[in-house]
Amino acid sequence: MAVLEGLEPKRVFYYFEEICKIPHGSRQTQAISDYLVEFARAHGLDYRQDEAGNIVILKAASKGAEDKPVVMIQGHMDMVCEKEEGCEIDFKTQGLSLQVEDGIISAKGTTLGGDDGIAVAYALAILEDDSLEHPPLEVVLTVDEEIGLLGATALDTSDLKAELMLNLDSEEEGHFLTGCAGGVTAICHLPLERKMEQGILCELVIDGLIGGHSGMEIDKGRGNADNLLGRALYLLGKEVSFGIVSAEGGLKDNAIVRKATAGLLVPKEEVNALKAAVAKVQAVYSGEYKVTDPGVSIHLVEGKSAKEMVLTKQSARNFVTAIINAPRGIQRMNPDVEGLVQTSLNLGIMTMTGDEAVYSYSVRSSVDSEKREMLMRLENLMETIGGFLACEGDYPGWEYRMDSPLRELMVEVFEEQYGHKPIIETMHAGVECGIFVGKMPQLDCVSYGPDLLDIHTPKEHMDVKSVERTWNLTKEVLRRLAK
Repeated sequence: MAVLEGLEPKRVFYYFEEICKIPHGSRQTQAISDYLVEFARAHGLDYRQDEAGNIVILKAASKGAEDKPVVMIQGHMDMVCEKEEGCEIDFKTQGLSLQVEDGIISAKGTTLGGDDGIAVAYALAILEDDSLEHPPLEVVLTVDEEIGLLGATALDTSDLKAELMLNLDSEEEGHFLTGCAGGVTAICHLPLERKMEQGILCELVIDGLIGGHSGMEIDKGRGNADNLLGRALYLLGKEVSFGIVSAEGGLKDNAIVRKATAGLLVPKEEVNALKAAVAKVQAVYSGEYKVTDPGVSIHLVEGKSAKEMVLTKQSARNFVTAIINAPRGIQRMNPDVEGLVQTSLNLGIMTMTGDEAVYSYSVRSSVDSEKREMLMRLENLMETIGGFLACEGDYPGWEYRMDSPLRELMVEVFEEQYGHKPIIETMHAGVECGIFVGKMPQLDCVSYGPDLLDIHTPKEHMDVKSVERTWNLTKEVLRRLAK
């Protein structure tokens, strides 16, 4: 028996569970893309699959709505793959293990992928149901949204005719998104030099952090393990002598890092002093993050005597400088919209190979010049310490439209169904609407969706009733667009 069997709307949850059986992390979307092709073929629908794996499926209008403006239903196939310590899932080969409790769906030990698997499920349920009233539909499902909106950027939209767009990639029911920040991935490269040393090989671990989405939750004040590691290495280095062997933290540049580690080679006579210094840093971090990250932990795992290639003194200094001197977190709040972040950046991935350290940032801003300033500051820092900056995935923001017939219709339907007005907002995160509006300026867009909480973390969960209400809203909006 399917885990989600019996939940309403039945076909939406049927397809969501089917999607969860297929591995579909970013850069691992070929299987889900092919599944969508088979769906289109099985239902006799015109489709195209591009080289990137993006899918466009067309459905003719219901009877009498053939001359209505074309509506795009849009979402993305890929999910952020995060798991709890001890969870042994292989995201490349295994599906998710779903569970339902008290009307809440989650996955055991992993992210759920409701962001944005629920959009795919909604789209398939709409496409298969010939009883629904709707205008001509273009269902556009993209790949690799979570790693820089890459699929939407690569998609050729020249054959698309949509004038209206329902983007189902928002995570708070009752909130209609009508504008967003632009962004870019900034990758800092730092050359390293090493020398051979002998000592006790230890691992410095920072974990216990909550993490979260680096756009939507950058204003929560949560600790970033990569930043805390850099700070700790600086503080510890002032008290104890050690060599840096390795360092890493984070898997996605758009997630606030929950865990970071460093391999340290410590003189035998300094190990106890280092443990004492680590305890001092723990006290500092516990005090600073007692509200936002009460479980924050920094601890040292003592290993065995070893000979290792450690960073030279200058390389170690440069490595730490690159972390602690870089801008991070919120840089400016929007002066016109209370509570809205305007510009920020997040160090989401830090890696170290034999001769290079790489720091990957998600830079976001609704003001392009401020986004460029962040890149300038990172580039200047890297050039100062002998490194360089590379950028990828640069995408535009989505400007709020004063005149939006689609927004007005959706507000009207929402008020009728919910008994109160929705919240109209813009957000400090990139969504694919910005890409599509940039390519198709005629598009009138609204982004919305059911309640998804703790996205991009293993605590991610989705509200069943919220999914049903959002389904009813979507069906009624399509019905009225067909009139």
